[in-house]
Amino acid sequence: MENVLSNNQAVIIGTIEGEFVLNHEIYAEKFYTFTVRIPRLSGAFDNIRVMISERLIMDSEYHDGDKVEITGQFRSYNSYENGENRLLLTVFAKDIRLCGEDNGGQNPNSLYLDGFICKTPVYRTTPFGREITDILIAVNRSYNKSDYIPIIAWGRNARFAKSLKVGDNVRIWGRIQSRNYQKRVSDEETITKTAYEVSVNRMELVENKPEEPEEAFETPDE
Repeated sequence: MENVLSNNQAVIIGTIEGEFVLNHEIYAEKFYTFTVRIPRLSGAFDNIRVMISERLIMDSEYHDGDKVEITGQFRSYNSYENGENRLLLTVFAKDIRLCGEDNGGQNPNSLYLDGFICKTPVYRTTPFGREITDILIAVNRSYNKSDYIPIIAWGRNARFAKSLKVGDNVRIWGRIQSRNYQKRVSDEETITKTAYEVSVNRMELVENKPEEPEEAFETPDE
């Protein structure tokens, strides 16, 4: 169990936006969702969806605008909405606490994943010449479940990642990011939707042979 828990570790520090909304109830335990707004170094923000058990919030009061630190796991869920299946990504909280304005220089958005490539990586370049590789990895979870996490690698990481093969075991350090995009639903109407993904800071290929060194590249955070 410890190995399963340690292969998916998320820590986010940000401001609660909006109210806690009841998501579902299972075995008489209620789970709520809410949004945490996390600043980037660039001045932009990521709005991260969080799911939390009532057990973690029943003895404390959390309100819109409170600054909190949350530790947990980045998980995926299948949702059937409007006639189509969607992959929903959320931080599943294991712990939550109020924190002050000064977080002591701690990274407000960090994620570690140890998983397996489950789709052939897609390498591309932007109109400005930046190199990007899109990856999808499966991260094992308890009870024979897996989380499917979309990953974006840039620069040297992108060049390294494009050579990965389905089944390769990789370790990834990065941050969770949100991205708004426009989806056309008719000739006259478009709607704004939010995609979630992991932006890579560092990644390693886990070799089967212990005598072979692991390959690793690192890029600075945004």
